[in-house]
Amino acid sequence: MAAASVFGRRYGLLAALSLLVIVGFALSPPVTVFSKTHAIGYAICHQIPGRTFHIDGVPLPLCARCTGIYLGFLAGLLGMLALRRQYAIDLPPTWILATLVMFIGVMAFDGINSFVEFVPSIPQLYASQNWLRLVTGTLHGLAISVIFYPVVSISVWHPDLTQPAAIIETGREFAAFLAAGGVAILAVLWQNPLLLYPLAILSTLGVLIILTMINTIIVLVITRREALARTWRDVLVPVTMALAISFLLIGGMDWLRAAITRAANLPF
Repeated sequence: MAAASVFGRRYGLLAALSLLVIVGFALSPPVTVFSKTHAIGYAICHQIPGRTFHIDGVPLPLCARCTGIYLGFLAGLLGMLALRRQYAIDLPPTWILATLVMFIGVMAFDGINSFVEFVPSIPQLYASQNWLRLVTGTLHGLAISVIFYPVVSISVWHPDLTQPAAIIETGREFAAFLAAGGVAILAVLWQNPLLLYPLAILSTLGVLIILTMINTIIVLVITRREALARTWRDVLVPVTMALAISFLLIGGMDWLRAAITRAANLPF
């Protein structure tokens, strides 16, 4: 009983410290929302101008491929919630799963082809295009959301809540997921100035969500609270801790990148 009480106090202290980290990130420079999105992007994306979409002359916080990946991931999660599959723990039918794995492979292939542009001795198979990076990135993000979420569901929710169902079960549902990804692609390609802030926020929100989902699993395992949640309230503290860890990782990666960039005199 005493041990449980000590653990409870430590757990509460960690939650309070996590809130301080989150508030600290929100209040630390840069203080504007758009600048924050670029700070998040700086941690995980090269942000090369020529490989980044610009809206009204302003670059998005993520390159074309990363924009697609994280918007696609977010679209996949929204599709899952729309279908009420937040407790699903099974992978899709084989043909859908094979298609999703193909999406991952296509993005990897296009990424390698794009990379060899920087290696003059290796010929490209085709000219790299931002629209293609966006499309393959979005399909990859959709695939990752569908394949990865069952792991999250098993780790978070009590077995009484989890459902032996796949996030995507039918071809019609799969088409709806692809349509959601298509909307994200068209929104970026439209390059309407009114969408600059929404796209910047949503794409970097995708970054925070995937990092926080991964960190939530780690927190639950470390605190031995995996597969115990029965309501969203039960995961509030672990998610808060995970979000704080995500911000610490982003801050650390920003610092490390800046240090390496200065030391090596890199152009980005």
